[in-house]
Amino acid sequence: MRQSLHAVTLVVPDYDDAIDFYTQTLNFTLTQDIDLGDGKRWVRVTPPGSADSSLLLAKADGPQQMASVGNQTGGRVGFFLETDDFYRDHAEMLESGVGFEERPRHEPYGIVAVWRDPFGNRWDLIEFSTSASAK
Repeated sequence: MRQSLHAVTLVVPDYDDAIDFYTQTLNFTLTQDIDLGDGKRWVRVTPPGSADSSLLLAKADGPQQMASVGNQTGGRVGFFLETDDFYRDHAEMLESGVGFEERPRHEPYGIVAVWRDPFGNRWDLIEFSTSASAK
């Protein structure tokens, strides 16, 4: 048996702003953008080099969902972008204007730094050490 996590929903204030950030700033691929009618779309973006995981960008619908934008995990880091070259991606993200909350730090599991997307979601950029590989 094989199972995998296909997508995680990220509630955003606007589809196109989110697509621009993830594809232009982070170089994700726009995998799907399907009009579902009534202003809803099925929008998936995929990190570079990834075939198994994606974000499903969902436009907030109503006050309760708008209140969750940027706080879907109660202020905790809720998203983890794994890289094969931390310092390359960290430098590119800084150059693209991504706001990091801290300097890179070495942990027993690898190199990591917390950053926020423009919607307020906290992320880790992480390169796992070979002894602590997430695979």
